[in-house]
Amino acid sequence: MTLTGASGDLRADRWNGDGWRGALLMLHGGGQTRHSWDRAARLLAGDGWQVFTLDARGHGESAWAPDGDYSIDGFVADYLLVAAQVRDLCGMAVPPVVIGASLGGMTALVGEGEHGDTARALVLVDIAPRIEPSGAERVGVFMRSASGGFESLVEVADAVAAYQPQRTRPANHDNLRRNVRQAEDGRLYWHWDPAFLRFGDAARGEGFHHERLSEAARRVRVPTLLVRGGKSDMVSDDAVDELLQLIPAATVVDVAGAAHMVAGDDNAVFVEQMTGFLHALPAADRA
Repeated sequence: MTLTGASGDLRADRWNGDGWRGALLMLHGGGQTRHSWDRAARLLAGDGWQVFTLDARGHGESAWAPDGDYSIDGFVADYLLVAAQVRDLCGMAVPPVVIGASLGGMTALVGEGEHGDTARALVLVDIAPRIEPSGAERVGVFMRSASGGFESLVEVADAVAAYQPQRTRPANHDNLRRNVRQAEDGRLYWHWDPAFLRFGDAARGEGFHHERLSEAARRVRVPTLLVRGGKSDMVSDDAVDELLQLIPAATVVDVAGAAHMVAGDDNAVFVEQMTGFLHALPAADRA
């Protein structure tokens, strides 16, 4: 399906749940696509949720920003529009629960903290206002390392395996095809606008917006869950302590064997850790 963003069309999938717990909006991390949520979305839909997974601007099948705007403000502008559309599509009296990984979590945190009434609850996946520079740099190195593209899916798999050595390498590489696009020169490139890297470089120079993210978190009033990878190099114990000071009612769970890409590292445990939090939310009445 196609949703309207602030600078172009945004592609999304809707997973219809067998029941009515409400709506979930899932926002992926930088350099990923909506398909990073597929396994989790299927399980959550089976638990009765209406699940929407979104390709962020410049990622996957969504439009590239014509002005190259991949600032946090650009992503938040899209988020505000999409959250309202999801609410309308489901005929809800309350906003969706928003699950955001990394960049998606930053977007949701700023959106809810600065604007309010955008989320029924927040699930932040391995992201907090304070981000470890070493972890952020590792992500940046990976994203900048393949500017020349790949000759085959085997090379794509090699790059992913080097970045995520904790994962078992799949025997079939076909699923990786959704993460790349084939250019006119026949080579495979990551399925995101290369201009997005300028956002990452600028964000690192600004300390990943720590002050802004902290102020946004301080204003969050909805139930909030942080799901941290037990092997995360992005969110430290100090960052968790700070988040709990900023959002005193927040709760934190660790997925023991997972790194920064928590949902992909241990999808079943990731969904299991969220289930109790989601089931405890107040009922989502229809409008």
